[in-house]
Amino acid sequence: MGVSSAASDESLSTYAACAPVTGERKLNLHLQEQLPKPYLARALVAVDQSHPDGTEGRDHQNLSVLQQHAAFFDRNKDGIIYPWETYQGFRAIGFGFVISLLAGFLLNFLLSFATKQGWLPSPLLPIYIKNIHKAKHRSDSETYDTEGRFDPAKFDAIFSKYATTYGNALTADELSTMLKANHNFADFIGRIMAFFEWQLLYFIAKDEKGLLHQEAIRGLFDGSLFELLEKKRASR
Repeated sequence: MGVSSAASDESLSTYAACAPVTGERKLNLHLQEQLPKPYLARALVAVDQSHPDGTEGRDHQNLSVLQQHAAFFDRNKDGIIYPWETYQGFRAIGFGFVISLLAGFLLNFLLSFATKQGWLPSPLLPIYIKNIHKAKHRSDSETYDTEGRFDPAKFDAIFSKYATTYGNALTADELSTMLKANHNFADFIGRIMAFFEWQLLYFIAKDEKGLLHQEAIRGLFDGSLFELLEKKRASR
């Protein structure tokens, strides 16, 4: 009985003494008690312990979570994002003219070809939301899986591994640590894209103490943060 118990404890261990990093970057051992089936990637909603059914009152329109994230920038809702729509979306959530203009060109330049059906590129640089999963880059948190679903366990790991100060929010230093830890070898483009994505998020969503809260990050993944920022800006 004792041997069986010891074996069971070892099979569930998340720490290996010869790999100190496994002790530094901890996993949440109680996630399954806090959230139903956290190992199951959700296609339609971004969930966490406080939002087991996703963002309250939000119509996902049968879009994947990654598609919902991108759809905010589809300003005319035709399923295609053009550079001027990306620009408009960035302006709507509070970014200035220069950043919005750069984002409108660079994001569409980098993502357009990956989401096209055929091989011929378009000079208009359209991003097709239907195929946005094909534009997923490496060196990220892996909260989106390769089909654009939302992985609750990967999302939770952002905080269990790196939010060591407050638990449910990242400081600037912790964000930097996470980005470095997520680097994939020889993945220059993915590393650059991840850096700018998270820095832009930090710039637009940090609180007065310089903290990036879990709810803001969850809202980034399903696009609800963009909608909230747009409403706040419009009300001002």
